[in-house]
Amino acid sequence: MSVQNGGRLSIWRAAFVIARRDFTAILFSRAFIFFLLGPLFPVAVMALAGGVGAQVQSEASAADVGIAMEASDVDAMLAAREEVRQLIGPAVPRMVEVKRLAPDETFDAIDYLENGEGSFAAVVTGTPQAPELTATAGRLVRWQGMVALVAAQAATPGAQSYPPVATTTVETSGASQNSGRLHTAQGGQLLLFLLIMLLASMVLSNLVEEKGNKIIEILAAAIPMDAVFLGKLFAMLGISVVGIAVWGSTGFAILTAGGVSLSDYANPGVGWPMFFLLFAAYFGMGYLLLGSIFLAVGSLATTVREVQTLSMPATMFQILVFFFASLAVTDRGGWLEYTAMAFPLSSPFAMVARAAVDEAIWPHVVALAWQALCVALFVKAGASLFRKRVMNSGPRGGRKSRSLLKLLGGMFRNSSAPIA
Repeated sequence: MSVQNGGRLSIWRAAFVIARRDFTAILFSRAFIFFLLGPLFPVAVMALAGGVGAQVQSEASAADVGIAMEASDVDAMLAAREEVRQLIGPAVPRMVEVKRLAPDETFDAIDYLENGEGSFAAVVTGTPQAPELTATAGRLVRWQGMVALVAAQAATPGAQSYPPVATTTVETSGASQNSGRLHTAQGGQLLLFLLIMLLASMVLSNLVEEKGNKIIEILAAAIPMDAVFLGKLFAMLGISVVGIAVWGSTGFAILTAGGVSLSDYANPGVGWPMFFLLFAAYFGMGYLLLGSIFLAVGSLATTVREVQTLSMPATMFQILVFFFASLAVTDRGGWLEYTAMAFPLSSPFAMVARAAVDEAIWPHVVALAWQALCVALFVKAGASLFRKRVMNSGPRGGRKSRSLLKLLGGMFRNSSAPIA
């Protein structure tokens, strides 16, 4: 291995060696298989929960309008409801016979609704000429006009005439395009947040084991601590990319088999190819930004329990950052959006949303450059904190002996073999 600066590896060469060592060690381990299978379980649980929730919601939202009138009026109302439904569609509530009343017979709709069982949310009494709707306040506002339309059709069957309406279909409209782009922006932000939070947490415990067996001291003596942080960050980023590639390929195959395609969704402002490219870039930057913080937090801990304790504030803060970036989507061109784009931790989320709703490319070039600078600053600050709080020393320069460098080189050569 080539060395510079008095027997020490250059920062980029050292970072590459660290990244290669960690990447191969994790990639060829048995635990990596379980890492790939891990997201399948929450996805399966969410799919089952969504199906059950949809079924429960369907049952809960089913509401019928009961009819309690004389026999001829009940028949007229039910027939009129079918005619109105053919004209308006499913917005017309289902009407069901409750009771056929004898002449001069009364019906207590209030008592029936408050004490009765079933799916009736309202009851229509009276006559088609003078209907009376009994329901909760929300249902009254929603169904009053519909019941009046059905009653008018029932009172004078065949007298109502509705002119035919000519229709013309368009592929899209400004309103639907804007709405679709906002949905793409929100979906992109949510997916980016889930991926970063799921994968960046791996770097928390990355240094705990090496601190325990003193390997970190050898690394810090032989190469710059900044290179150690950079190498470990990029190694975990590489592992994350492999995982996303596997999950993405599987998901794409499933969606394609189900007949789902990108043409079913609104085209993002920058187009789908550029949107995917920017999404990948912002995932990398977001991962490195949060990962550098998590790595600094993990480097200060000595046990896994301490890692979990120290990581809680960082995780909660990142959730608040995600909510802030999500809120900024509703303030296009306002100070909230620009603040979210400028703040390093929220910038990837805000810029993914901007790529979905805006055609301009140059803001993404500026944002990526700014985020790269913040990554460098965060790594520098984390390495300095580690040296001062854990190693109890400043920069070591070239004072360490070459024997440590040789030991480090032998460790790297031995770690290049697959780890079972």
